[in-house]
Amino acid sequence: MTTETTTTAQPLVSIIVPSFNQGRFIRRTLESIFSQDYRPLQVIVIDGASKDETVDVLRSFDGTPGFEWVSEPDSGVVEAVNKGFARARGVIGGIQSSDDFYLPGAISMSVAALLDDPALAFVYGDIAKVDAEGRELSRSRLGPYSLEGVLLKDTTILQPATFFRMALAKSLGGWREEVPYAADTDLWLRMALQAAGCKLDRLMAQRSMHEAQRDTQGAKIARDYGKMIDLLMPQFRARGLAGAALASKLLMANRYGKPGELLRVGRLWRASAHAPKVIRKIPFAAYVPWYYPVRKRLRAAAWALLPNH
Repeated sequence: MTTETTTTAQPLVSIIVPSFNQGRFIRRTLESIFSQDYRPLQVIVIDGASKDETVDVLRSFDGTPGFEWVSEPDSGVVEAVNKGFARARGVIGGIQSSDDFYLPGAISMSVAALLDDPALAFVYGDIAKVDAEGRELSRSRLGPYSLEGVLLKDTTILQPATFFRMALAKSLGGWREEVPYAADTDLWLRMALQAAGCKLDRLMAQRSMHEAQRDTQGAKIARDYGKMIDLLMPQFRARGLAGAALASKLLMANRYGKPGELLRVGRLWRASAHAPKVIRKIPFAAYVPWYYPVRKRLRAAAWALLPNH
């Protein structure tokens, strides 16, 4: 295998695609990579011994320049991604889920931004959410990058639309097994604690929304996100971001953690105490217990009383 990683003008980009039983999506995922207006590419699919049509789809791409794949049992997506890191030879990397898709120009724009500013650890853009049939549901409108902004949810480093310095990611050990349901965010934050990032003002990818997504595992996401914040807290504290980090943990628990109105409102007040900037971005009514549930019921009752509704 060649060890050449770059040319003078065009660095090799390695895209890691962890895969398991996503045969109905992965062809489009790979087509979205190979249809990009950028070369050279190394596309590495690490499949966890899928039982559906995935392997047949992968075989159909055999012979495509830059494409390699393996299908064998693994312990999950963290092991799969780290196997991809071990194979990756690129200067710049991306990690694309086997049910998400790049939009045209995503790679070339990201490479240009990283080449233009050698101080950047990563760049990312906006995404569109689509249903299982590819129909658009919504688009993100992310704010400019800052580490505090990431913690306070003013912006989000979204895996389907992120490209990064491969050497830095490898030096940090790739994805961590300790936080499997927050492993991508954990890597972005560890990279962000080393160097700057940049939000690109471009729609760069599509994320599929369907019943088999990891995003449906809310309790596990909240658990691992909190553990990640705890692991990184000494570094956040050293950067003067301990309050934002604690607020981030509470905001994520509200999004994915245990339900309960008093619990939700309590977390929100605590988050605002740790990071007062939270107050400016959340309506005051959200701080009042049962405001939204009561308003919803009152509106429904009023609607029911209207004639001929």
